[in-house]
Amino acid sequence: MRTILLIGKNGQVGWELQRTLAPLGNVVATGSLELNLADPDSIRKNVREIRPDLIVNAAAYTAVDRAESEPEIAMKINGIAPGILAEEAARLGALLVHYSTDYVFDGKKNGPYLESDSPNPLSVYGKTKLAGEEAIRNAGARHLIFRTSWVYGMRGHNFLLTISRLAKERDELRIIDDQIGAPTWSRMIAGASSIALAGFREGLEGTYHLTSKGTTSWYGFTQAILECAHLEKNPKLISIPTEAYPLPAARPKNSILSNEKLQFAFGISLPDWRSCLALCMERT
Repeated sequence: MRTILLIGKNGQVGWELQRTLAPLGNVVATGSLELNLADPDSIRKNVREIRPDLIVNAAAYTAVDRAESEPEIAMKINGIAPGILAEEAARLGALLVHYSTDYVFDGKKNGPYLESDSPNPLSVYGKTKLAGEEAIRNAGARHLIFRTSWVYGMRGHNFLLTISRLAKERDELRIIDDQIGAPTWSRMIAGASSIALAGFREGLEGTYHLTSKGTTSWYGFTQAILECAHLEKNPKLISIPTEAYPLPAARPKNSILSNEKLQFAFGISLPDWRSCLALCMERT
């Protein structure tokens, strides 16, 4: 049985991966206490002791706005650590799976982004995630990079949980309506990743987009969350432009990613975001 090193076991995607990866091998799941991505020695020590056949890195520095004032730590975790993992994977002959983001793009394209489109991140977070992608490719390791977007689930910090909390506390919510993307359930990401790994063969290495079908805005996402929540009284929703809610980090206005490459290579197509959201909120 092959050994799988899972990094980021307590994150939204990592928590789900502990379960979906289990049929594929012996999963050694680590959190930041066991493997510190900000410490190159910790990374190398763990990989060399465990000697995995497969490394799945589901950990990242995801505080998008805080990264603007903490670029060094964001770069250590998002940019440098993936390269070290790739170097160690190449030395072992292991496959590396890594998760990236729609934020590597500037959002100015009309239409869905392809894997071949040139990245142009607007934020420190996006720049560090792109640096991680490039470090993996430069290391020469066999790898799968899955770019996803608007990740949510019933644990951790995400838009779904934030809106669910605010809806009970406030009478009115002002929500951005001019940024579009595909909300993607962490459980679907983990499930699709495991299906891809089960069907993986040489020649399928590379970068893939992995998001739910369909698109919406943050305003539309909020409407759907409230519909699924069945609260006694919903807050009033007010749609606003990005400029009316300034944040430290700039976001792409178009976060739509094409999933055609993933479907062609692995036969994987995630359900529509609305059906995924309903399932997520139903199974708490």
